[in-house]
Amino acid sequence: MGDALVIIPTYNEAENIGDVIDSVFSLEEAFDILVVDDSSPDGTAEIVKRLQQKFPGRLHLLIREKKEGLGKAYVSGFKWALSHDYQYIFEMDADLSHNPADLPRLLSVLRDEQCDMVIGSRYISGVNVVNWPLSRVILSYFASVYVRLITGIHIKDTTAGFVGYRREVLNALNFDKIHFVGYGFQIEMKYRAWKKGFCIKEIPIIFINRQKGVSKMTGGIVREGILGVLKLKWKNMWGKL
Repeated sequence: MGDALVIIPTYNEAENIGDVIDSVFSLEEAFDILVVDDSSPDGTAEIVKRLQQKFPGRLHLLIREKKEGLGKAYVSGFKWALSHDYQYIFEMDADLSHNPADLPRLLSVLRDEQCDMVIGSRYISGVNVVNWPLSRVILSYFASVYVRLITGIHIKDTTAGFVGYRREVLNALNFDKIHFVGYGFQIEMKYRAWKKGFCIKEIPIIFINRQKGVSKMTGGIVREGILGVLKLKWKNMWGKL
């Protein structure tokens, strides 16, 4: 077992999960993987189980009883990672929109630059998004602008889902207070880490829209992100964060 773990939450990602696992394990840098599957009806977990025979001790699977959203899946993964003594924990999508080849760059920031949290950012050097419709780009970009205006946080890509943490960050967060699942979850994790004074760095990545499978984005997730920022600001003002 290494000291770096990539957490990949899945729901109906049978078309992608094998490719992303193979891509991570093909890297020269050693990363373990934890797939957190919300009981996908398409057989995602069964594919992972078969691949565990190919990658013994490096590929792990956590099956949750039902689909409860990205945030709860990641929190379950974080708790698992901490209980198994990983030092560097990463979030990454299953659909290859995040390039696994960028993982060593993210790890280097945590390990070599001694920063606490690293974000693979779509917006730190322009707009680096491929194959998204313009409406989605505008929504994502201005969502981060909105978060910065409301909270004062100095992060260009607050909704980014390609993120790495030193274990000290996750140990310092109270997971029982984290309830958001989509945009809201990604914003909340960054906001709470920022308020605790951790070192956070963004590095540029190119985000490529999924080629296979179906996006999990819904109107409810967008609304959660908009209202969630106000809730976070309100809780902070009243000392309830």
